[in-house]
Amino acid sequence: MKPRVYLGASLLAALAFGQPSLALAQANDGWQNLFDGKTLNGWKRVAGTADYKVENGNIVGTTVMNSGNTFLVTEKEYGDFQLELDFMLESNVSNSGVQTRSHFNTPGFENRVYGRQIEFDPSERAWSGGVYDEARRQWLYPLDLNPKAKSLFKLGQYNHLRIECIGNETKTWLNGTPVAYVVDPVDPSGFIGLQVHAVTTEDQAGKKVFFKNIKIKTTGLKPSPFPTDIYVVNFVPNYLTPYEKQHGWKLLFDGKTAQGWRSAKGPKFPGSGWRTSDGTLTVLSSEGKESANGGDIVTNDEYKAFDLSFEFKLTPGANSGVKYFVTLKEKSDASAIGLEYQVLDDELHPDAKLGRDGNRTLASLYDLKKADKNPRFIHKIGEWNVGRVVVYPDNRVEHYLNGSKVLEYQRGSKDFKDLVAISKYKVWPNFGEAPSGHILLQDHGNEVSFRSIKIKELK
Repeated sequence: MKPRVYLGASLLAALAFGQPSLALAQANDGWQNLFDGKTLNGWKRVAGTADYKVENGNIVGTTVMNSGNTFLVTEKEYGDFQLELDFMLESNVSNSGVQTRSHFNTPGFENRVYGRQIEFDPSERAWSGGVYDEARRQWLYPLDLNPKAKSLFKLGQYNHLRIECIGNETKTWLNGTPVAYVVDPVDPSGFIGLQVHAVTTEDQAGKKVFFKNIKIKTTGLKPSPFPTDIYVVNFVPNYLTPYEKQHGWKLLFDGKTAQGWRSAKGPKFPGSGWRTSDGTLTVLSSEGKESANGGDIVTNDEYKAFDLSFEFKLTPGANSGVKYFVTLKEKSDASAIGLEYQVLDDELHPDAKLGRDGNRTLASLYDLKKADKNPRFIHKIGEWNVGRVVVYPDNRVEHYLNGSKVLEYQRGSKDFKDLVAISKYKVWPNFGEAPSGHILLQDHGNEVSFRSIKIKELK
């Protein structure tokens, strides 16, 4: 005789009305609905005046003129969770998004929502699924960091979004594909919000964004796996996640000592001119005299193809640089020779106006190619910026600033050789074409700090 199975009344009702998967999920897996499909119970509107209504099982937000960003937010706050929902944008003239662990109307943010937002971006930029820090730090994970994900969003169709916030880690998936991975110690808890973006022209008004099937899980959470090729934006200083370690990342600075570094002109680390303290590696000021104090420092090891990230903080008027493919064979009296990611205060240091067409400005390939920077990706002097250099095995090279790709070139190509021929490096045979070299931090006589220097060798 088969055993009898007894189902609760609510579960039987759900099965009878064609919702078995949702009912079973809530019964067995801990998922809870944040939206009942009929009312806005458990939600409240804040900040702007855009309209939210329930229509045909959707929360429908509609843009209005002369309103700032508007948010429909949960009355309850959440810490660790997995969140899933379906959304649709009917127009490409305005974006939207989902706030996570966010806050409203605190000192310094009067009548404003702030916190990490998972972006819906219908524009040609196509950064849906990326992470934006609303009203605060702006872009944390633009999709220049994961360009394969730019094609995932579908305009005028329902898209499925999954967000996972566990500890300091936020991961996103769009339509089943991994998009962004951010490690950020800011805001361990807060509300969840649905954004209707501010609009400034009549053609943008009256546009709708649809949300449905919003559910959350807060217990029995296990981190979901990510593929090997997702870049991690990690704001915990001098720290690698288990995921980063597993996939080949190594710290070049441990946050405490100068282990792994030496002088560019000798076997030991400089006895003066550099300081390791408070989790930073800092070149000290010598009144702007290049390599006249401690001098440049280089890694003990050499690298071929790699992905290199580093945080840097400038003092007013400062100049430094991160060089790569440094061979130390040129015997330069000043700074050692190599390809350089320029680190510079563009406003106050005169070098920004030298060179050709801005090719000595921040994040540029120094004296060769200008970085094409959007001003919103340049953090203020005294704040931390994230630089990144990627050298692929086929000699393609990319520079990034705070997640935005600012230039690319190919070592050894005709275009590259043509740039070298009209630069200060023309006197060095085969400049920038060494098969491997050291990473270098430059002493240009100004105080500049570095931290979170990490590298992954590419095969």
